[in-house]
Amino acid sequence: METTSAKEREIGIGVIGMGGFGLFAVQQFLQTPHTKLVAIAGSKREEAVRTAKRFGAEQLGSLEELVSHPGVDVVYIATPPFLHYEQAMLALNAGKHVICEKPLAMNPEQGQEMLDTARQKGLLMVTNLMQRYNPMFARIKHLIDKKLLGDFLHGYFENYAGDEGLSPEHWFWDREKSGGIFIEHGVHFFDMFAGWLGQGTVKAAQIVKRPDSQDIEDQVQATVEYGDDETGRKLVNFYHGFTQTGRMDRQEMRLLFERGDITLQEWVPTRMVLRCVADEETTRALLDLFPGAQLNVTANIGGKDQPLRGRHKEFNAYQQIEIKFGFEIEKQHLYSELLRLMFRDQVNAIHYPEMHRIIREENGLDSLQTAVDADQMARQSFE
Repeated sequence: METTSAKEREIGIGVIGMGGFGLFAVQQFLQTPHTKLVAIAGSKREEAVRTAKRFGAEQLGSLEELVSHPGVDVVYIATPPFLHYEQAMLALNAGKHVICEKPLAMNPEQGQEMLDTARQKGLLMVTNLMQRYNPMFARIKHLIDKKLLGDFLHGYFENYAGDEGLSPEHWFWDREKSGGIFIEHGVHFFDMFAGWLGQGTVKAAQIVKRPDSQDIEDQVQATVEYGDDETGRKLVNFYHGFTQTGRMDRQEMRLLFERGDITLQEWVPTRMVLRCVADEETTRALLDLFPGAQLNVTANIGGKDQPLRGRHKEFNAYQQIEIKFGFEIEKQHLYSELLRLMFRDQVNAIHYPEMHRIIREENGLDSLQTAVDADQMARQSFE
C-alpha cells in the first residue's frame, strides 16, 4: 500500500477574521490540493457561520483554541492592522505558520519581531502581497530589466478609490487601528515598484485632511527615489485618495521610458496600453512578451526622419506603435488566481522549506518600512 507523500499531506487552515474578504480569500486557498479549512475563531458574523457550514469547519470561541488546535497548520489573519502583531505572535508561539493580510504590522519594530520569531521556529510569517504573482508584473519586470524601451525614467501610481463602504466610524479612518492610508493600503504598491526597481527611499510625502470631517485623512501622496548616481536616479509618485463614489473607483499607473511609455489600469493591473517607437527586433520582442496583443501602427518612420534623438542619444526606429494587452481579462477572476498562486507557493514551502518563493517574509517588512517612512515624513510636513 502506497504511503502519502509529504507533498500530499493535508494542510489545515485556521482563520482569524472571517469577514467578506476572508471568505473570498479562503475560497481560493481551498482550491489548493490537500488543504482543509479546520476552524474559524472569534467571529459570529454571517460570513463566518456560512463558511463554517459550507466547509465543515469548527467555530471556536477564542483565538487560543484555534492556535492550539492540532489540526491547524496555517493561521490566516484577515483582521484590521492593529491586531496583526498580537494575533500573529500568538500563532507563531503556538508553532503555527502565519499568512497575514497587509500590512504585516503597525510598525517595523513589531514586524521585525514577528519575522525573528518565525525564523527561530522555522515557520512562515508571510504578508499577502499577491501582486507579484500577476503575470503582468513579471512581464513589466522583464521589459524593464531587458531595457526593451530603453532606460526606465519615471513612474506614477494614482488610486482614485471609493469610500462609500467606509462610514466615518469605520476603523479604516482610525490611525490607531489602520496606521493610515500609506500603511493600510500603500504597501501593495511600494512592494510592486520595489520588485521592479529595487528598494527605494522616500523623498517627499504629504497628507490631506477632509475639511468637513472629524480629522479624517483621505488623501496621501509620496515620492520615492530608486537607483543611484551610477544606475540613474528614478522618481515614482504614489497618490491614494479615498474620496470617490464607488462607481468612479479606478486606478492607473504609468511607467515612462526613453522610447515609450506604459499605462496599466486597475489596482491589480490587468489592462495595458504601450506606446513607443521601435525597430523590428524590439517589436518582435514586445509581441513575444505580450502574446495575443493588439498591435496598432501609428506611423511609419524612415528616410529623412532617421535617426531619432532623445536624451542626447541617437537611435533608429521603423515604426511608432501602440500595443494593447489584457483587455479581455476579468479583474476579479485574476485577483482570485493570484490568491490561489500565493497560497500554493507558501504551502509548497511548508512541504519543502528550501524552495524558492515569489513572496517571502522580507517583502512584508520592507514594504511596511517604506510606508512608515512616507507616513512619518508626511506627518512632519503636515504638522
